[in-house]
Amino acid sequence: MNNRIENRIELKAPVSRVWRALTDHREFGEWFRVKLEGPFTPGEIARGRITYPGYEHLKWEVAIKEMIPEKLFSFTWHPYAVDPEIDYSDETPTLVEFRLEETATGTLLVLTESGFDKIPSRRCLEAFRMNEGGWTEQMKNIENHVTQKSSQNCG
Repeated sequence: MNNRIENRIELKAPVSRVWRALTDHREFGEWFRVKLEGPFTPGEIARGRITYPGYEHLKWEVAIKEMIPEKLFSFTWHPYAVDPEIDYSDETPTLVEFRLEETATGTLLVLTESGFDKIPSRRCLEAFRMNEGGWTEQMKNIENHVTQKSSQNCG
């Protein structure tokens, strides 16, 4: 099994726009489909409720690791932690990193999630499979979000 998910997408939006979509908790919630309780702060836990249809009963919780403006946003979480009857707190979380790079036409966004080898074997394959598909969808969501919002701005 691969220990790492990596997705790359070139977004036709400036780095500052993509950064805001990633790190403003309200904007992040729009495209990621989670209602967050407050802003992202390194060293703090960000909490909210998933708004994705079929998963609204689930809490969303991540530990914010780094926020290097317009370069790196990272957090840890318990991947595919969807059974409300299971306490995932004893598991080692995976690391999610969003790296931004300016390109001639906008921004290269590189998403990686690593650490699946530390997930208990009974659920690591399913967590990897579900998150791999989930991140593919989320990359389309952020692309739609930043291009739709960018096109509404004049100049």
